[in-house]
Amino acid sequence: MTLGRRRLLIIGAILLLAALGWALTTVLEPAIQRTIIITTGADNGIYRGFADRYAPVLKRDGIKLDIRRSSGSVENYERLKNPDSEYVVGFIQSGTTSPKETDHLQTIAAVSYEPIWVFYRGDATVNRLAELRGKRVSIGVPGSGLLNVSQVLLGYSGVTGDNTTLLQMDAARAYQGLENGQLDAAFFIGRPDAPMQNTLLNSDLKLMNFAQADALVQKFPSLSKIIFPRALTSIVNDRPQADVTLLAATALLVSKDTLHPALVYVLLDAAKTVHGGEDYFTSIGTFPNLSNDEFPISDDSTRYFKSGRPFLQRYLPFWLASFVERRLLILLPFMALLLGLLEALPRMAEARIKNRLVVWYREIKALEDEIWRNGQPTPDQIAQWRDEIENIDAHASQIRIPQRYLQDIYALKQAIGVVRDRIFQVTGKGKE
Repeated sequence: MTLGRRRLLIIGAILLLAALGWALTTVLEPAIQRTIIITTGADNGIYRGFADRYAPVLKRDGIKLDIRRSSGSVENYERLKNPDSEYVVGFIQSGTTSPKETDHLQTIAAVSYEPIWVFYRGDATVNRLAELRGKRVSIGVPGSGLLNVSQVLLGYSGVTGDNTTLLQMDAARAYQGLENGQLDAAFFIGRPDAPMQNTLLNSDLKLMNFAQADALVQKFPSLSKIIFPRALTSIVNDRPQADVTLLAATALLVSKDTLHPALVYVLLDAAKTVHGGEDYFTSIGTFPNLSNDEFPISDDSTRYFKSGRPFLQRYLPFWLASFVERRLLILLPFMALLLGLLEALPRMAEARIKNRLVVWYREIKALEDEIWRNGQPTPDQIAQWRDEIENIDAHASQIRIPQRYLQDIYALKQAIGVVRDRIFQVTGKGKE
C-alpha cells in the first residue's frame, strides 16, 4: 500500500470517527423538547389566564405550551412531584404545600400576588375572621390552594367545622350561594380584573377588610399584606369607598429540576413579559422575582436575574442557540483533538519516511565500519561486501516516497557510492 493511500485511509478513519461521535451525541443528547406541558387550574381561573398569556410569547421561540387544567395548586404539586408524570411546569400557590427535597422541584420565579377576598352578606361590618363563627362559609374546592389557606386562616381565628358550617364550593356556586342567601360568606382568590372578581366587586356584597392582616402574616409567612385602593373598581361610583386591606398568596412558577436551562430562560422571558408591568398592587418590575424560597430556587433563574439570558440565546434565534449549546459545544473538545491529529499527520508521515531511510544508513555504516576494521580482507569477504552494498543499493532504488523527499534518496545513494568506492580501494581495483 502506498503512503498516499495509507494517509487517505487514516484521514478517512478520523472523519468517520467524527461522524460517529456526532451521531452518538445526537442519540444521547436529543434535541430540546419543543412542547412544555403545564398544569394550571380551573378553565376560568387565574393560573389558566397566566398560561394563556404565556403561550403566544413562547410560540415566538418555537415552543408550544400544552395547557392542562387541574383543580388547583395542590393537584399541580402532586402532578409535578411525580417523577413519572408528563407534567414539567406548573403554578403553585405559596403556603399550600409542604415541599421536600425528594420532590426534585424548583422555583423558576414568583410571578404574581394572588389576593384572597372574603365577601359576605348582612348589615354588620366584618373585619375579623372570628366574626364568621357559626355562619355558613364557602372555603374553596378540594385540590385548590384556596381551600388550604382558608382553613389555616380560619383555624387561627378559632373557626372550625365544629362551630361553623364550612362548605367546599367553586367560585361560581359560592357567588350564587351568596346572592340567594344560602351562604353568609365565601372565600375567593384571583386578580381584580378576573371575571368573577369583577362581578363580585360590582355587586352589593360586602368586601371584608383584614384588620388583623399584620398578625396573620406573622403567623402565616407565605402570605403578604396588600392594599386594594379606594375607588379602584369604579371611580365614578367610588367602589370601594375606602382602602381595603387584603391578604395575598404568591403564585410560583415551579418546574421539575430536570427542565433544560434553555427552557427555563424562555419561560422567564415569558413571565417577564406577562407579569413585569405595573399591577394593581405592585409597581413596574416587581414581578417576576426570586423572593420566595418555598421551593429551591433554580440556578438558571439566579443567573437570569443576575445577567439575563446566556450570550448565545441573547443574539441567536432560540433553535440555533440551543443547537449550538447542545451539539457544537459538546463536540468542541473532540474537534480540538481532531484538528490536533490532522496537524500531526504530516509530521507522523515524515518521521515514518525518515525511519525507513535510517534503517539503510545503519546498514551502510555497519558495513563501512567492518571494512575499516579489516585491513587485509580475503577474496570471500570482499565478495560478501560487494554483494551487501549492491543489495542495499537495490533496496534503496525500490523505496517509494513523495517527491519532496527525493533529495533524501539521493543522499542515501551518495552514501552507498562512498562505501562502494571504499570497497574498490581496499581491493586495489578502483571503480568499475
